[in-house]
Amino acid sequence: MVTILPKLFKLLKLTMGGGIPKIGVMGLLLIGGLVAGCAGINQSGDPLERVVKTAAQLPQEIVKATRPSNDRQWDPLHAKLARAERHGQYVTIYNIRNTEYRSEQDFTVRYYDKTFDLEKLKTVDFIVVPFPDNPAIAHTMLSFGFDDQEYLAVSVETRREKHETYNALAGFFNQYEIIYVVGDERDLIQLRTHHWMNDVYIYRTIATPEQARRLFLDVLDRVNALNEHPEFYNTLTNNCTTNIRRHVNRVFGEKIPKDYRVLVTGYSDRLAYELGLLESAGSFEETRRRARVNPLAYRYGDRPDFSRKIREELWMASR
Repeated sequence: MVTILPKLFKLLKLTMGGGIPKIGVMGLLLIGGLVAGCAGINQSGDPLERVVKTAAQLPQEIVKATRPSNDRQWDPLHAKLARAERHGQYVTIYNIRNTEYRSEQDFTVRYYDKTFDLEKLKTVDFIVVPFPDNPAIAHTMLSFGFDDQEYLAVSVETRREKHETYNALAGFFNQYEIIYVVGDERDLIQLRTHHWMNDVYIYRTIATPEQARRLFLDVLDRVNALNEHPEFYNTLTNNCTTNIRRHVNRVFGEKIPKDYRVLVTGYSDRLAYELGLLESAGSFEETRRRARVNPLAYRYGDRPDFSRKIREELWMASR
């Protein structure tokens, strides 16, 4: 599939710089089926089948208010927005999610607040979560590492209401708000490895500690902005990977160009590798093999030092 995607996007006259492209409903359906990875829900199944269901549901879906809001009856996993306060070199983050999952549907949502020392922030990891039946689709996240071996993950998702399901085409038409979930990796990674049965890949980026701090603060500025000024999620222009791209380019100056792999997110790790943004273990295939975290996530899932333990073996483990 990867070889035909550039031709598909050229055929549909897709541009990333001018808002929603005028490609027609079928074009939206096709692309929506490919870039549904930022929904923050399990996306297994046939993408074509989802496209057909999407088309059938479209008339009743496009009825939501024209103005985004933070005041709705939210799904429990999206009930609280994170926010941050900075005092010099210290940042206090409120509503860090740390959900305990017994199954995909049976869980207890917990939040905590914590103060972080910016001087201890050292690394940024890029996390890619392809969906089992659709390797072109993936969710992407960032994780910030501190020198006390603590990691804080950030996941950009659709903020769904109670009993609301994700619909890729509806994501073009202001049907969902967007949320930055700031969470413990035991929540955001283990939900995907243990319950959605997704492969999860953690790549260490080449960001310096100073660059990591600048990126972290830029992300937190947006976290705070969404508290005051909610936004609609958009399947093409305001999703997980387009937001990561904007953060990186704002901080580092157009490091990530316009490329179809920003939208077809299952290939975003290859793009990052080709741009030299990831620590390399040789070829992309070898780098990707070493980045797969699933066996370690199962092995250390119950440990409070989960993030530290998986990274001790992540790039050296033979799996």
